This record gives sequence, C-alpha cells and structure tokens, in this order.
Amino acid sequence: MQTDTVAVIIVNFNAGEHLARCLEALHLQTRQPDRILLIDNASTDASMEGIEARWPAVEIFPQEKNTGFAVANNLGIAKAHDCQWVALLNPDAFADPDWLERLLEATEAYPDESFFGCKMLCYGARDRLDGTGDVYHASGLAWRRDHGFKVSDGSPVGEIFSPCAAAALYKRQAILDAGGFDEDYFCYFEDVDLGFRLRLLGYHGRTIPTAVVEHVGWGTTEKSSDFSIYHGHRNLVWAYFKNMPGPLFWKFLPQHLLWNFIFLVVFTLRGQAGAIWKAKWDALLGLGPALRKRRDIQSKIRVTPDQLLPVINRDALAPVRQFRSRKLNSQQRKRST
Repeated sequence: MQTDTVAVIIVNFNAGEHLARCLEALHLQTRQPDRILLIDNASTDASMEGIEARWPAVEIFPQEKNTGFAVANNLGIAKAHDCQWVALLNPDAFADPDWLERLLEATEAYPDESFFGCKMLCYGARDRLDGTGDVYHASGLAWRRDHGFKVSDGSPVGEIFSPCAAAALYKRQAILDAGGFDEDYFCYFEDVDLGFRLRLLGYHGRTIPTAVVEHVGWGTTEKSSDFSIYHGHRNLVWAYFKNMPGPLFWKFLPQHLLWNFIFLVVFTLRGQAGAIWKAKWDALLGLGPALRKRRDIQSKIRVTPDQLLPVINRDALAPVRQFRSRKLNSQQRKRST
C-alpha cells in the first residue's frame, strides 16, 4: 500500500489560462497530492485571479520579482519538507487523471530509482510526443527525447539521462543531496544540469509511459526567442564545465568547442547574433564560479566514468540527426494542421 507523501510544485509566470487548467487536472487526480505548492514569480497577467478562491487547498507563495525557474523550484522543494517525493509540473502541462498515481506506483515497482519522467504529449495532438525524457550528448548538448515523433515511433521504455522538469517526479532527498537547482541558471537547462549531478551521485531513473501529460510547451516564452537562446546556450556551457568528470571532460572537449562554434555561426546567420554571442561571452565570464562549483561536485562523485558513459549519447552525428529530425517533424505537423 502506498504510504509515501508527495508534493506537487508549480512555478507560474504569466501562464494565462493554462494555470487554471493545470490545477483542474490536479483536482481530478485519482491519487491526490498531499500538498500543492504554487510559486508565483510576480506574474503581471490575470493567471492568479480567482485561484485562491477556487482551489483553497493550494498553497500560494507570491514572489516580489521573477526569480526564475530554478530559484522558485528550490523554494518549493524547501517548503515541502514533510514529503518524500516532489512532482514538478509546469502550469502549461495538463496531467491525465491517473498521472500521479502511475508515478507513485513506479516508486514501488522500481525502489532503486530516484527520479521519473513522463510521457509528454503535444497539447491538442495526442498522437505526437513532446518528449519522453532528456538526452545528454557528449558535446554538452541536450535535447528532449522523441520530441515531435509519433507516439507509435517513440523510444523503448527504459532508463533516461534525466527527466524533463516540466512534468517529473523526484525523491526529495536526492535533490537535496545534489544541491538543488543551480540558481545562477535562472531558467533553461537547469533540469539537465540537476540530472547530471544526480547521475554523478549514483542516482538513476526512467520514464513511466503510463504517466501522461499534455504539454503546451514554450507557454510563456518563444522557443527561438533571444531570451531562450541566451539562457539555454549560456547554461549548457556551465553544465559541461561543472559536471563532466575529468577524463571525459578532456576527451569530449573538442566536440563541445566545435558545437559552440557551430551555434555561433548558425544563429548569427539567422539574425540573432546578439543573443548567441552574449550567451557565450557571459558563459566565459561565469566560468570562475562554475569551476568553483566543479571542485565541490567532482569531490563527491560516486560513479566511475565507465558507469556514467552508458547514459551519455556519444554518437558524433547524433546532434545533426536530431536537428534534421526536429525540422522534418515540424514540417509534418504543419502539414497535418
């Protein structure tokens, strides 16, 4: 019989009507959360209007400014001190009624696992996958596994490098052991970075295909905006320099440098030179703090490079195929709408 307690943490920033739908989906769960913590990052839209009256059990923590995804989730994790598990859920992710029940069943079926991803479907297109966990590449790039694929073409069930924090379940103590989300990131890539540190401590997990959410995705920011390019491409550099173990760091550094150069060229040609060059410049300026964090992270590693390698994608051409596949899937979705 399931006795573990779980808190669902939602970080809201101008999510509009999505937030109410997200909370309604939680209200319909077959296994109700023990706590729902809503951290509002000083939203300026109407997303928070009527929330307290409609869902009085939701614990609301308003912030004076937009603190970012990492800081807000760390706050929620700290507040959930009486729960063994924390489920992170974006306000634009709408859970199927048995989502939480299936995740908590997985904690019993896989007692050695410490984090779990979900089958994320594209909102309004349940035959398409938004993702089934995150892939980490040896170059330091990362992407959402199966994004844009037909559900029938998704990856086999099994282990993932890390879950996408838009809808994921973590053992709370494992997050604390890893130091929580890196608050210097503000947003983007922070879930991959946390997953890397969990991996270095010997924690592991998998996607649970029966735990399903529909995800709007990029609900409050544009995927190719200067904002997302800046934070994503700055943070992926820090994640590599902080986390990649010594022997693997030097082995894969040429790939890391090459792909950073490629992105400088690509986004410059797309007319977004300001965002990508600032991202890489600020990444370099932030290497001092990142390397200080690295010393602490590397001193606590509990796995060998050989144990870590199986969950890192080392196919040199995988990023190329990933970007081509994403472009093709995008074109197919446009033709079907």
